[in-house]
Amino acid sequence: MTFMPRFLVVTTLVCAPLFAHAQDAKPAGTPPAAVQDKTLTVFAAASMKNALDEANAAYTAKTGTKVVSSYAASSALAKQLEQGAPADIFISADTDWMDYSAGKKTINDTSRVNLLGNKIVLIAPKDSKLADVKIGPGFDLAKLAGDGKIATGDVKAVPVGKYAKAALEKLGSWQAAESKFAMAESVRAALALVARGETNLGIVYETDAKVEPGVKIIGTFPADSHPAIIYPVAATATARPDATPYLAFLRSAAAKSIFEKYGFTFLIKPTS
Repeated sequence: MTFMPRFLVVTTLVCAPLFAHAQDAKPAGTPPAAVQDKTLTVFAAASMKNALDEANAAYTAKTGTKVVSSYAASSALAKQLEQGAPADIFISADTDWMDYSAGKKTINDTSRVNLLGNKIVLIAPKDSKLADVKIGPGFDLAKLAGDGKIATGDVKAVPVGKYAKAALEKLGSWQAAESKFAMAESVRAALALVARGETNLGIVYETDAKVEPGVKIIGTFPADSHPAIIYPVAATATARPDATPYLAFLRSAAAKSIFEKYGFTFLIKPTS
């Protein structure tokens, strides 16, 4: 794969189409509203896919309400909401994009809660010889990458990339490594680049690394090297009434056990 010398935006894998809104097939004679009333649309950060798919399946089994999720970078989802894309729930991988949506009045701010936490880690392809990298002040990421590239989300917009840049700046490692970065449109796109061996290294969430057998974690960034990784959730401004019980489920002990299984930190006391 050929990379530009400084920044390359890689458009691959997880990206929710603009105005994507999946619906159930409508049987002959079924009023459209009847179908829509039993379906919720969730816009969620790409890193949540595996855990949220399982949580959604549990919610559907419990309530009969189908949940359709569109996964992409939080930045892309927030912009889609701003442009009128139909969704009932928004889950961002950082507070900045939820704040952005609040400012654009596309979410119901009173429903907002900081639900989950995460970590960022340094990964390499599973067959890499690199292992047990100590990440701290003066960490020489550029030297570690050698002649290869480092994948992460676009540092100007995608939350994982923003967290990664903040950490590297604090550790004094950003300036030397900056030109080696391959910027992807989402954390899952960055993860795929490493899994395919197209980059030597990557910076992703710990939860992503754990569900991709093609990579291995070789180091964890200190929690105090970057802003706290927080996933807020809120109903959208146009959410249907069924969004309320779904949000309640996400705050429940049943959802907590699912999210924690995938490595997320549950930031609130379960409501039930």
